[in-house]
Amino acid sequence: MAKVAAFAKSCRWSLDGLAALVTGGTSGIGHAVVEELAGLGAKVYTCCKTESELDEPMQDWAERGIQVKGSACDVTCRDQRVELMKKVSSEFDGKLNILINNVGTNIWKHSIDYNAEDYAHMMATNLESSFHFSQLAHPLLKSSGSGSIVFTASVAGLVHVSGTSIYGATKAGMIQLTRNLACEWGRDGIRVNAVAPCYTNTPLVKHLLKDKEFSDALISRVPLGRSGEVEEVSSLIAYLCLPGASYVTGQIIAVDGGFTVYGFQQPGY
Repeated sequence: MAKVAAFAKSCRWSLDGLAALVTGGTSGIGHAVVEELAGLGAKVYTCCKTESELDEPMQDWAERGIQVKGSACDVTCRDQRVELMKKVSSEFDGKLNILINNVGTNIWKHSIDYNAEDYAHMMATNLESSFHFSQLAHPLLKSSGSGSIVFTASVAGLVHVSGTSIYGATKAGMIQLTRNLACEWGRDGIRVNAVAPCYTNTPLVKHLLKDKEFSDALISRVPLGRSGEVEEVSSLIAYLCLPGASYVTGQIIAVDGGFTVYGFQQPGY
């Protein structure tokens, strides 16, 4: 009995043999998520916009013995999203345990300066793609008997962050979508959660974090006194996919060093 109990406990913290799709998995948070899930035993499929962007990380993973499959997909294109999901379904025999809606982008501007193309691009990349991928993945997740969707949202979907009015709207949409799908799809055995990172050391914001004035202003609003690292986000995403999180759904968890709870700091305290 002790061995059975130990085995059951270990399974709670393993993704051994589970099938996962991570969008935008070749850089930043997505790259860290691919490695985190694979390290826990998952069979991972990922995508990025072009084959050239895919080549280097795929070669690196192969050399390190990390088993990852992938293909190019422009997530702003509906037909390419459909084609990607067909490849994933074929790769995993019509079942999928994990969908990480990670791909995302931002264009930093004052709200008055955005144009129609900026709006359409960010909406399609961040919100439309994640909603459509969730729709496409639903029958595969349901067939697996135990599905998990995690959205990579942002603190910009929870509070004001300058230069992100459209980006923040897409992330707020993802946050509400998390709640809606968790309620709609719970009876299908699908859990849905979101993580909301603050500024994290990724290619998307590295240029900002290198700017001392920006970095000092950010750190003054973060109780932990620093920006985040991708592994600090990917570890939470991985947890939400584990059997050990089997009763967690509809939650939005900030990974922000305390940014979203920071109010007023009285001088001298």
